[in-house]
Amino acid sequence: MDAEIRTKILTLLDEHRIMTIATLRPDGWPQATTVGYVNEGLTLYFLCGLDSQKAANLARDDRVSLTIDHDTPDLMAITGLSMAAHAQSVVDRDEAEEVLRMLPLKYPEQDSLPVAMPTPDDVRIFRVTPTVISVLDYSKGFGHTDLVSC
Repeated sequence: MDAEIRTKILTLLDEHRIMTIATLRPDGWPQATTVGYVNEGLTLYFLCGLDSQKAANLARDDRVSLTIDHDTPDLMAITGLSMAAHAQSVVDRDEAEEVLRMLPLKYPEQDSLPVAMPTPDDVRIFRVTPTVISVLDYSKGFGHTDLVSC
């Protein structure tokens, strides 16, 4: 991956805070859910409930597809990311605590809310490692994507 496309990917990751992630249900149907995320470089992390359907789906099959984008009134200004990735549960407590320390940086508004941040024991944390990233940039032409293997 060249430096220009890597910078574009990292910029898009830094500009956004939510993604839609699709996992595979036991019956084979995809389940798409919106979740918040933080990232360290190209590695993304998200939290979910300990007994959530996402967690159960990922325990069976770690493959995910995800999108990161935003709404725009200008069709030709659409930008975003689409990824094929693997999501593994974070079991190392130090890594889990680091992810939880990153959350307030991405969500500074959380500090003013009366709800406490969860601990590693309260949630399941997943590390998402992309295998293929599609960088959407309609300003380069309708439906333009640059496909990057990781």
